[in-house]
Amino acid sequence: MKALLVYVSVEHGNTEKVAIAMAEVLGAEVKKAEEVVLSSISDYELIGFGSGIFYGKFHPDLLKLVDDLPRLNARSFIFSTGGVGSHKLHPQLRKKLEDKGMKVVGGFSCKAWDTYGAFKILGGINKGRPNEEDLKKARAFAEGLLRP
Repeated sequence: MKALLVYVSVEHGNTEKVAIAMAEVLGAEVKKAEEVVLSSISDYELIGFGSGIFYGKFHPDLLKLVDDLPRLNARSFIFSTGGVGSHKLHPQLRKKLEDKGMKVVGGFSCKAWDTYGAFKILGGINKGRPNEEDLKKARAFAEGLLRP
């Protein structure tokens, strides 16, 4: 199975760490959103899309990439990192992917070191995250994607 993980990671490399951990399990390529060549994305059978969550939303660069995608007959999944660490925020991206013809097969999120916006004033939250336990959970999630 040819797999790709696409991500935006701008603050502390949190989302990049999760993407790399999942890619190791999936044997997937890992690309920043700006590195994706739209004309070759249909070569992949499984595509993961992820970013940090900023004020309840995925990074605009990731959302723009998804908006620019052609219709795809691929399985996809969503991953995120953030101060809250809840994938209750994933419906926003799920709908965009489904509108592009992709089957969304799951989602993963975890808490992460967050110094964005108001959290900067507080000195940040979740320092040291994602930690090894978070990355272990990310790998376990990826293993589940390999099962039919």
